[in-house]
Amino acid sequence: MAIRVGVLGFAHGHVNAYCTQWRERPDLGVSVVAGWDHDADRLRQNAESFAFRPFPTVSALLADADVQAVVVASETSLHADLVEQAAAAGKAIIVQKPLALTLADADRIVTAVERAGVPFTVAWQMRTDPQNLQIKELIESGVLGKLFIVRRRHSLSTHLWNGFADTWHNNPQYNRDIWADDSSHPIDFIHWLLGEPETVTAEVETLFDPRVPNDNGIAVFRYPGGPLAEVDCSFTCVAHENTTEVVAEKGTIIQCYGDGPSCGWPRPEGACGLKWYTVESGTWTCSEIPSPPGHGHRIAGLAEPLARFLQGQRPPICTAAEARISLRMVLATYVSSREGRRVRLDDPAIARV
Repeated sequence: MAIRVGVLGFAHGHVNAYCTQWRERPDLGVSVVAGWDHDADRLRQNAESFAFRPFPTVSALLADADVQAVVVASETSLHADLVEQAAAAGKAIIVQKPLALTLADADRIVTAVERAGVPFTVAWQMRTDPQNLQIKELIESGVLGKLFIVRRRHSLSTHLWNGFADTWHNNPQYNRDIWADDSSHPIDFIHWLLGEPETVTAEVETLFDPRVPNDNGIAVFRYPGGPLAEVDCSFTCVAHENTTEVVAEKGTIIQCYGDGPSCGWPRPEGACGLKWYTVESGTWTCSEIPSPPGHGHRIAGLAEPLARFLQGQRPPICTAAEARISLRMVLATYVSSREGRRVRLDDPAIARV
């Protein structure tokens, strides 16, 4: 029998991809039956698209016994309030990234989930991407030996879009800025691959439109004894190719076509999206996992592991406690960039961002 889901907010556009997949693939066993949004037009449009029952209030939706689980995809500033209410109602919870805007809100979410004991996961697409899973397997197998450099480039062209400055992403009532919203993807990717770092050094700047702050940035995470991990984000990027690089003692990994600007444009026919070189083999090996034709396919691909989570067939993609660490890593970049210094991940200044 399908798990019956309610959606709390449709601000994060990724949720539309999940709802579409769940509607078009009944084999996934998820049915979207309810929805709420503080934006009445957005609620009406999505209710018409996905044929769910719209609710006027969060409490009314959560009181409906027919709703077994919720997806929190509202503006990020609303996550903590919605998770607290959903956890108290005993619902399984999926939260669209990032977890929250502040450590205080992240703490509220962790406490609410642990107190209620409800199933909970954060929807991180990079943790479920098949090529990324293969990168993680290669690293953990030891075939590459000691890691020296891990670099992830993640970009979008959002700041070049007409009208983007007027979206909720740039409204301080709902969000911090695009760096908080989207550098969280590759930063969580680094956390997932390598664990919690000791320090971060970052430069985050507004280089294009002052109405849309922090459009470009670079962060370097230090792991004692190695590796050094770099996250490079531009939200003024129209085209690119390489997305992930791993340099190690016994080999190298290169991944291309892993984000919007690299995945959405023409590529050479038969291009290898993920390859690795090992000293032992003396040659490059091309992964048998194809790169998807567009970045939207990667986002939609998260619908299946989320369904498996709701069905109890897999563990959380990312727990609330793990997501809190990823948020701390993101917030530490603000401290470093603003104060011009290397920041430890236990620096109390992070809690004040």
